[in-house]
This record gives sequence, structure tokens and C-alpha cells, in this order.
Amino acid sequence: MMKDWLRKHPQVRTIRVAAADLNGQARGKRVPARFADKVVTDGTRFPMSVLNLDIWGEDIEDSPLLFESGDADGILKPTERGFMPMPWLEAPTALLPIWMFHEDGRPYEGDPRHALRAVVDRYKARGLTPVVAMELEFFLIDDSGKTLQVPPSPRSGKRRKASEILSIRALDAFDTFFTDLYDACEEMDIPADTAISEMGLGQFEINMMHQDDPLRAADDAWLFKMLVKGLARRHGFAASFMAKPYPEYSGNGLHTHFSVIDSEGRNVFSNGGPEGSDMLRHAVAGCLWAMHDSTLLFAPHANSYERLIPEAHAPNAVCWAYENRTSAIRIPSGSPSARRIEHRTAGGDVNPYLMLAAILGAALIGIEEQMEPPPPITGNAYALDLPLIPDTWEEAVKVFEKSPKMARIFPRELINNLALTKRQEVHYMAELSPAEQTEIYLDTV
Repeated sequence: MMKDWLRKHPQVRTIRVAAADLNGQARGKRVPARFADKVVTDGTRFPMSVLNLDIWGEDIEDSPLLFESGDADGILKPTERGFMPMPWLEAPTALLPIWMFHEDGRPYEGDPRHALRAVVDRYKARGLTPVVAMELEFFLIDDSGKTLQVPPSPRSGKRRKASEILSIRALDAFDTFFTDLYDACEEMDIPADTAISEMGLGQFEINMMHQDDPLRAADDAWLFKMLVKGLARRHGFAASFMAKPYPEYSGNGLHTHFSVIDSEGRNVFSNGGPEGSDMLRHAVAGCLWAMHDSTLLFAPHANSYERLIPEAHAPNAVCWAYENRTSAIRIPSGSPSARRIEHRTAGGDVNPYLMLAAILGAALIGIEEQMEPPPPITGNAYALDLPLIPDTWEEAVKVFEKSPKMARIFPRELINNLALTKRQEVHYMAELSPAEQTEIYLDTV
């Protein structure tokens, strides 16, 4: 099937093979299309340490993956996603997502996609399947000058002066970009749904459709971020998912909606009423139980903590509620058959594989142990006396690395590798000004 795709697209002369590292960065190779069959059949190789690079793409000092182990290779094999076009490039090019294995065929536990696969397999063992959708926020930015600003409208040449929440005019100002973006999503089979103008100046949100394959949902988020950033550059400006590009505006979030269906396709979160089932409460309790210790996965970078401030539409308190966007866990209203959980803590700068593994893994532990959450809050969560997630990056790294809760969701190797990666990033970012940090994060995250 994968080989057939290239034969049906003879205009494609080169391919990219790429895997997501622990920061969600695409790492891989460029391959002439005439050698693509070999990649499909045999895979490709690069060092295991490549999935453990820092945000600059540098080796991690003292990593056991380097000199201690001889910087050994992993085998990179195509994921089930197969080939897809890369519409943001000038020349016809195909992308082949890959993931890492050991020489003997075992999944490499430092690969974030394998971490999510392991969580999904635990659901399958119980006859359950998570159904997932994500909402991704991003800014369109003119970064050509000394300060960041919204790009001029291709239609009028004017720059927006206000955020214009849910404004059709703001969307229409960049109609050419959004038309190209939706066309590209069709080409790449990314299920992009509605687009809205958000609270920040030049900020937008696009929702993904619900699907019963969490790996594919995470793939879609990873690919969508790559597509948006690449396509924006073709249009003459930048697109950024960094958590807080502007101090004065709300930051970028990545909200995750999920329900769980059983082997007969029934939503186990529904009891026919607005309150949801016992299993929904257990899942909520699991998410709350793990939230503090998994903060690093929802806020992975220095800039992430600029977003997590009170009254900025970025929940930082460990709580849940019905139809309340100030809470970290929200139960939306609507048809009981569609009862679901919305997890609202993560920023747009996350690795979607690790974020989703943390959320679904915690929910499953809550279900398995029949945990009970505290009572749902009412009113403004920012004004209540509630337990908080770590408010500094350094504390989040320390908590994640030592947490017995995270060790129940993630392999020890991945935990250790990510902690090494983040400590190196913490060290180097401490030497940079906020403007220098922004310059790094703007395109990378």
C-alpha cells in the first residue's frame, strides 16, 4: 500500500522520513524517491540519542545514550500512517512518519509515540477505546521587525488592532491562508473542523474531529503544527504554537476532549443524564490525581509558565467542574450520548504524544482503581483556595522525574531521558533574555 502511494504520485521526487523526538521536533532524513521502497521494506537508522536531543537539536550532556552505550542506532520503521504530501514545500515532496525500534524488533521505550501506544494497549486489554479530539490555538505573527506583531491582512494591507473574539472579519482577513490550510489538511488527511478567531491579537483556533484512534489523533496534532508553521512561511509570515508569544495577551492552549467507548461502541461516560457515569468520575479523579506530577508534559518549556497565570484562561488549579472554563477539567454540556472530559491545562507548545499519554494513562488508572474525585467546583476557580500545579519550570522537572505516579504511566527510560533534556534546556535558557527565548521557541515548538 505505501509503495503504491508513490507510484500513484510520480511527481514526488524526494521524501522526508521523520519521527517525533521528546520535544515534539521532527527528526529524520531526506531520501530520493527512487530509494523509498527500501525505507518502506527495511526501515532506516539513526542513533537512539536523536530522539533525546534538546530544543536546539544538540546532544544531551552525560546522556547514557551517547558515549556510555556507543551512541547505538535504532531502527526506524514506517508508522501505519504511510506517505502523505507536504503542501508547504515548493517541490512535490512526501512525508513518511516513522518510529523507533531496537534491532530485535522491540519498541524503543524512549520514543514518545510508543509511550502513547502502550497506554492505548492497556485500554484495549480492558475492551475499551478512547475517542479523542484536540483544539489547537496558534498565532499568526510578523517577525520581520524588532518586535512581534500581527501580519498585515493580505486583503486590506492593514494590521488588526484588537483581538476580535469569534470575529468573521478577522478570519476573512486571512482567507487565502485558511483556504490553503484547509486544502492542505484534506491532502494530508488531517480532520480539521471549525476555525475561530481567538482572544489574542492574530490568534486563531482550529478544532480536530473526534476519532477512536488516539495514535492518529496525536499524529494529526503533530502533523498539523508542522503544516501550519510551514504554510505560514509560504504566505510571508510566521505561525507559532508557543505558549505565550505576547505578555499582554492570553497564550496558546491545546485542549483535549475525550470519551471512552466499550467493545459495543457505547460511551461508558454516559449514564443518560447530565452528570455522567461513575466511570466518568473515576476518569476525572485519575486526571486530577496525576495533574500536579505531569505538569512538565503540559508546560514543557520556559515560556510555558508565562501562560499559567490567574485570570488568563489557562487553568493552574487542580479541580474539575461542569461547564466551567476556569477549571482544569471541564465536563461540557450537550447530549448525554456525547458526554466527555475536556482537559484544559496544556499549552500549544506540548509534544502531543506525551501529553495525550499522560491524560489517558491517568484516566485509566482512575478507572481501574475506581478513584473518586472531590466535589466539582462552582464559580471562578482562580478565586478559590485550591491545590495548584507547579508554578516554575524547575519544580515541574524535579516533580516529574521523581514521581511514582509518572512511573505508572511512562517507561523509566523515557522519564530519565526527558528529565535530562529539560535540565539542559533549563540551564541554557537561564542565560538568555526573554526576547532571545522567544526567538528560539517561535518556530520550534
